[in-house]
Amino acid sequence: MLIERMWRAAMLQSALYEEVERDEQATTQAAIVVLLVAIATALGAYLDAALNGAQPVGQGLLGGLVRGIVSAFVGWVVWAYVTYFVGTRLFDGKATPGELLRTLGFAESPAVLHVFQFIPVLGAVISFVVAIWLLVAGIVAVRQALDFSTGKAIATAFISWLALVIVAFIALLIGGGLIGAVVPRF
Repeated sequence: MLIERMWRAAMLQSALYEEVERDEQATTQAAIVVLLVAIATALGAYLDAALNGAQPVGQGLLGGLVRGIVSAFVGWVVWAYVTYFVGTRLFDGKATPGELLRTLGFAESPAVLHVFQFIPVLGAVISFVVAIWLLVAGIVAVRQALDFSTGKAIATAFISWLALVIVAFIALLIGGGLIGAVVPRF
């Protein structure tokens, strides 16, 4: 059921986002999606560094994996709550933070393809396509969770992303590296 839901999320099926929005049990599944994406991304980055002669960042695969998982979960939760706040306060959307956690978690499904980022040339193309795909999936997730128009979903996603970029930039200036991980991947 999880793989099927991930596939439907990646295929941008509005019905899937409505389904997980209502299914409170899907929060665990959304967290598993975030975990799988973090693992795929860390593995792809490690293979890219190892196979292309670059020094793997940090403590190799395990360090990158731990850092990736922590930043993925922090980013997911912060992104959902900021989006909830912007969508409900500025654009009169109707949702709960849990609904945004679920829909935005599933919206990350296409990012499992980051595992292939190590492939020369094709990896960069995959990463670019996945970035666009994540943007669109995130907008669909926001639109369905907050029950409003695509225009409001785009505005909500942009304002939320901008707020997170500003916070991350300030945190990096102050010296916190992990807080920079809260910026959504798209």
